[in-house]
Amino acid sequence: MDKLAREIMTPHVKSVPESWTIQQFARFCSDNEISGSPVVDASGDIVGIATLKDIADFHFNANPSEAESQLTEEEQREARKLRMFLFEEMQKMPVEVRDIMSPIVFSVDEESPIGDVAQQMMDEHLHRIFVTRDNKVTGIITTYDLLKLIVPS
Repeated sequence: MDKLAREIMTPHVKSVPESWTIQQFARFCSDNEISGSPVVDASGDIVGIATLKDIADFHFNANPSEAESQLTEEEQREARKLRMFLFEEMQKMPVEVRDIMSPIVFSVDEESPIGDVAQQMMDEHLHRIFVTRDNKVTGIITTYDLLKLIVPS
């Protein structure tokens, strides 16, 4: 693969404000047929990434703490009840994108060889990675973009 990141990236990345509710974010993803987006602060700087999986993890409490596995079955049931109670209480307040996003943003330079990009995505278990020039986001590469290199149109 002799191509560079800039040759296969999708330019014009759509971002969302960190102050949006997760309902606004979910609608945005649905309307744009995407599963995630960079999150920006009031000055337009990227502060994280949010995905539909983040919403699912939040709603379904998919990630109980590691310490919970050390509890007895009864303690685990009680911990789950407590998590569910807290979740119900939290539903009464709007949840913002900043509350569910990952603050870690991975990126590659526009001139990065695609092989290096694919390796980084595999190493970090990423479905998307941002492409930058002079530390400014210019595009995004997704697993779909990489698949298009393998499967002819």
